[in-house]
Formats: sequence, C-alpha cells, structure tokens
Amino acid sequence: MSVDIKTAAARPLRHISAPGAAVAAALLAAAGVACATEGGGSIYPLGTENYGCCALPPPGLYGMVFAQRYSADKVRGNDGQVVTPPTFEVTAYAVVPRIVWVSPITLAGASLGVHAIVPVVNLDVDVAPGVGQSRTGLGDIVIGSVLGWHHSPQLHSLVAFDVFAPTGKYDRNDLANIGRNHWAIQPVAGISYIDAKGLNADAKVMWTYNLENKDTNYKSGQEFMVDYALGWGLGNGWTVGVGGYLYRQLNDDKFNGATVAANKSRAVAIGPSVKYDSGKGWFVTAKWQAESAVRNRADGSALWLKAVFPL
Repeated sequence: MSVDIKTAAARPLRHISAPGAAVAAALLAAAGVACATEGGGSIYPLGTENYGCCALPPPGLYGMVFAQRYSADKVRGNDGQVVTPPTFEVTAYAVVPRIVWVSPITLAGASLGVHAIVPVVNLDVDVAPGVGQSRTGLGDIVIGSVLGWHHSPQLHSLVAFDVFAPTGKYDRNDLANIGRNHWAIQPVAGISYIDAKGLNADAKVMWTYNLENKDTNYKSGQEFMVDYALGWGLGNGWTVGVGGYLYRQLNDDKFNGATVAANKSRAVAIGPSVKYDSGKGWFVTAKWQAESAVRNRADGSALWLKAVFPL
C-alpha cells in the first residue's frame, strides 16, 4: 500500500489521503523530504489482485468482495532512509464490492465485459502525539471494460481499460482524506495460468496516467505496476504459494507546472498467498504482503481477502 506524504518541498503538509482501497498518510513538514506522486500515494491499491486475476468467467453477472487491512509506521525517503517520527502510524481498512458483467458478445475471439468498483474506506492516522485524524466513507469509484481470451483450459489473458473518478471526500485543509481528488486512466494487460493440480501463475500489468489535482495544482507522475501470484495447485481445491506487487514511478511530478525532481517512488511486496476453489463457480483468496525496497512512500504490510461468486 502507499502512504501520501506532503512536505515543504511541494506545499504545506496538511493531509493524509486514502484513494479507494489504498491508504495514504502524512509526514511532518519539518522532515523536509519530497515524496513522489502527490504525497507518495497511488490511486490504485497496489497488490489487490491474486490467483485467477486475469481469467474471465463465462457470460453472466458476478460479484466480488475485496477486504483489506493496511498498516505502516514508517515512510522512506529518496535514499531509503526512514523520514517519519517515532510516533507515526497509519492503519486503513477497506471493503470493496465489485460487480462484473461478462456479455455474450465476442470481439476478435475475446469475451467482452464491464465492471464497477465502489470502495468504502476507514483511515486512522497519527503523525505526532495528540495529532491525528480518522475518516470513514466512500472512496474513488472505478469503472472499466475488458476483453478476455481463453487460449486453453489453463491459459487465459485479457486487456482492459479503467477510469478512476474523484468521488472520495477530499479537503486540502484536512489531515485525512479518503479520495485523491483527481481523475486517472489505467490501461491493463494480464495473464493467468490455472491448473488445479500444478502450476498457477498470474500477472496483472498496469500503467496509470494521473490527471491534475485542481485544488493543489499538483500532477502526479505516471506509474507502472504489476500485481502477481505464483503457486501450486494441490488437487483438492487449494492453491498455495506467494503473491505481491512490483511498482515504479515512471516520470516526475509537476507542481504549479514545475517539475518536482529526484523524488520518484518505487517498491516491491511479497508474502504468502492461498486460494480455495469450490468447483461450484465461487472461490476465495487470502494474501499477506510486506513491502520492501521502498523509496519515497510508506513501508508497511497488508492483508488482502477476496471472494468471487456468480449472481
């Protein structure tokens, strides 16, 4: 997950934001460290996806529910140094319903689908003794379309296009925000290899283009990210292995039209991951991931749960 850090190098540090299921947090301006993307946060909740992420089901209506807990007690700067005070702590909980409709329409041999994501987030942040804030509410809604191919019973792929809308509450004078206050678009490509008695491998590759936050005149840089999972099917419905994400900011931020240099963010995450497939059209996954190699963003850990079922 990501932590949103405002510093004197950008504008007065005054808020923490949690975009959708992602968390963001703040650092005292006295630290004097500029963190990448606006405050070091991302509109996409990194590490969301798990096993089976890129295999569209048969035509029909499906529900998904993601649940997440993210926590961090440090933020790292451009050289990997910890730049937060000892009392810094951020915790976020999210429940994220998602509706997917796979149509009977095919294009270029692919099934056509659409989806919508409506996150609800609770964010608690403490940045100093007696200085903290808590917020709960609707996050930034996502809508998108997808084309999915089935190359064999095991191998599946997709391409998609998502739009993030600034529906989460935001006030630049608040300490905590649960919205990013800007639009973003995200092309997606993904692949899943699924074997009930063997190798399982998944990769969802994303590129995020952020538009400007009009309240702050801040435009976050473009971002490249991959959610991944790798495991082994045991033949009894269970798959066990590891999962996480890779993340790197591609270009510099802009503040009042000027480049914010030497503050690009990056991170990787990995942890144990499991899946149970009922064989009756529904399955659940669980994953815990710890962040490492972090630059200009939060360094924490997350627990993810996901359920998929036909409606």
